[in-house]
Amino acid sequence: MKAFLDEEERMLREMVDKIKASGANVLFCQKGIDDLAQHYLAKEGILAVRRVKESDMKKLASATGGKILTTLEEIKPEDLGSAGLVEERKIGGDNMIFVENCKNPKAVTILLRGGTEHVVDELERGMTDATRVVACAVEDGKYVAGGGATEVELALRLRDYAATVGGREQLAIQAFADALEVIPRALAENAGLDPIDTLVGLRSAHEQGNKYHGLDVYKGEPANMLDANVVEPLRIKTQAISSATEAATMILRIDDVIAASREKPPSSGPGGGAGGGPGGMGEEEF
Repeated sequence: MKAFLDEEERMLREMVDKIKASGANVLFCQKGIDDLAQHYLAKEGILAVRRVKESDMKKLASATGGKILTTLEEIKPEDLGSAGLVEERKIGGDNMIFVENCKNPKAVTILLRGGTEHVVDELERGMTDATRVVACAVEDGKYVAGGGATEVELALRLRDYAATVGGREQLAIQAFADALEVIPRALAENAGLDPIDTLVGLRSAHEQGNKYHGLDVYKGEPANMLDANVVEPLRIKTQAISSATEAATMILRIDDVIAASREKPPSSGPGGGAGGGPGGMGEEEF
């Protein structure tokens, strides 16, 4: 038993020596680290963190420029990442490891604070939405004016187009234009403004050729949204309109199916069996 323990200690010591020889002074391990190995690492001045999640390991590798190794046999100085500061801090009762001042961090962590768990959850949801919106804008490289400017301009163009169509299709196009103006109407209501006056003002501004004018909720009047830096990614705008259109189409299609099922089926002639002829079952209404 003593020989076994001595050999185990020698192997652990050899692992620590390899880490020390590579020049590393911080070690992140996805699995556990033996207490004896922790002791040797501490004696060599190496900070060791164990049971790190795989996702965190990948983010650390991106942030520091290091390489994730599966065995210590292949550890080399060029596999190591770099950071200006690595330390443990206590945040809200939890101990966290901070890796800061990386040269070219391709992965970062945003720390959100709040008085209650509900507040933190809302902050996380808002931050997630914000980062994804920015990512969409960067990936596509296209954006449109916000503040309801796009919806009012689309409604104006649709009404002009509806006048050239005529018939029942014209009513459908006008209804689609009215539905688009729900966005600026909701903005006005949320800002405590009169929605009718707001829509009239926005329509007037767009009819005069100010296609980038949307609702300035602080001043309560139309303003150029591009000058105010109020923009939205094109992908989100097209996705919202297409999703709303598909939902409305689905509702209308289901309504048609229900209406068709309520119609009375045509009755068969005399002698048709189920149509009420001799020997047949009479029709029943439910």
